[in-house]
Amino acid sequence: MLDGKTAVVTGSTSGIGLGIAGALAREGARVVLNSFSDTADDHKIASDLAAETGADVRYVRGDMAKPAECAGLIEQAIAAHDAPVQILVNNAGIQHVAKIEEFPLDKWDAIIAINLSSAFHTIRAAVPGIKQAGWGRVINIASAHGLTASPYKSAYISAKHGMIGLTRTLALEFAEERILATANAICPGYVETLLVEGQIADQMKAHGMSREEVIEKVILARQPTKRFVAVDAIGAMAVFLCSDAAQEITGQPLSVDGGWTAL
Repeated sequence: MLDGKTAVVTGSTSGIGLGIAGALAREGARVVLNSFSDTADDHKIASDLAAETGADVRYVRGDMAKPAECAGLIEQAIAAHDAPVQILVNNAGIQHVAKIEEFPLDKWDAIIAINLSSAFHTIRAAVPGIKQAGWGRVINIASAHGLTASPYKSAYISAKHGMIGLTRTLALEFAEERILATANAICPGYVETLLVEGQIADQMKAHGMSREEVIEKVILARQPTKRFVAVDAIGAMAVFLCSDAAQEITGQPLSVDGGWTAL
């Protein structure tokens, strides 16, 4: 379905990002993985995915906290394939939890930079190629926290709300061009990733609970199904949004959250 299309997925050496990258590769896309490091393991993840899927998969380092490196990631992907980046998935993200009056300023700046501003910079670099090609898909990974809020997560929630606003703006600008390009935001509930595993460990210490108790009573307290969202479900949603069937779905926050935002 995606043969000949170049896809960039930020923050994609594990978790949701890697799951989406794998789903796109299995549909034939040429996939560029990304993270802020540049280790043998990073490149092995790309080569392993290429071997599994038969797709062209490569790794490109880029620190999504730095505007020039966000743009550079897109430029390197274009140069590698001599073709525009037509599928862009902005997934890179970090988290920190603290009361607003105690929130470290450097953590606020880093979360806004990586979780929100990086998407602006990659989109800005990719849009000219999408317009030239006349076809594109921008998928921003927001969160249930892009549609609702929780205490102690001011930076993360601000960034994810902003991601949805950015998505809607881009969708309207694409629509004015009369091209087959869309922009949407996937809003997952809790997915069992390394980021969430860290939160589980912190909550176990804070509450003196077992892992199972933290998952049920803290992490999934607002997720009615009481199940983690599967990484594969997010990948499948991304593939659907890249399909012809989804060409009139644009500017939408699409919840995959076990009913969280239905409450």
